[in-house]
Amino acid sequence: MALTSKIASYDSAWPLRFLADKPRIASAFGDELYAIHHVGSTAVPGLAAKPEIDVLIELEAHRDAQTRDGVLLGLGYVRGSDLSDGHHFYRRNVDGVRTHKLHICTRSHPAVIDMLKFRDLLRRDAAIRQQYEVLKFQLESSNTGGMAEYLEKKAPFIQAALSGMPLALGQSKFDDSD
Repeated sequence: MALTSKIASYDSAWPLRFLADKPRIASAFGDELYAIHHVGSTAVPGLAAKPEIDVLIELEAHRDAQTRDGVLLGLGYVRGSDLSDGHHFYRRNVDGVRTHKLHICTRSHPAVIDMLKFRDLLRRDAAIRQQYEVLKFQLESSNTGGMAEYLEKKAPFIQAALSGMPLALGQSKFDDSD
C-alpha cells in the first residue's frame, strides 16, 4: 500500500503554494478564524517531503462546522475523519493527487502546540532535520501499510524531538527493521 505521495526533494514553490491558497482557505472561517500556519515538512526549507501542503488553522471555537464544510467542499476539500477530539481534518486532491491537508483546531488544542513546535525545531536544528529526513525515506522504502503505518512509525521520533530526548536512527525504536 503506497503513501499518498512520494517523498520529493525540497521545493521552494511549496511556501508560495501555501501563500496562494491561504486567502481562499481563510474565506471558510469567518470570525472564528484566529490564525493560519504553514506546517509539516513542506514548511521547512531544505527538508524533503511529500509535496502536500499542510495547513494548520487555529480557531477561536468550532462554531459553524456545517457552513465551513460547505465552503471548503466548494474549494475542493473533503472532510476526513477527525484526528482527535476537536482536531478536524480535510484533504484536497487534484486529478487524483493529494495537494493539501488542513488541520483545524481551536487555539488551545495540543496539536497546535505540537505542530508549531516541531516545525520550528526542524527549521532551526539542521541535525534533527537531517535525521528526520533519513527516517522518512527509510519508512517510505519499507512501507507496506500506507499512511497509517508511516504516521505511526514517525510518531516516536517526533515525540522524542518535542520532549528533548536524544534522537537515534539505526537499530532503535525509530527503525522499522526490528
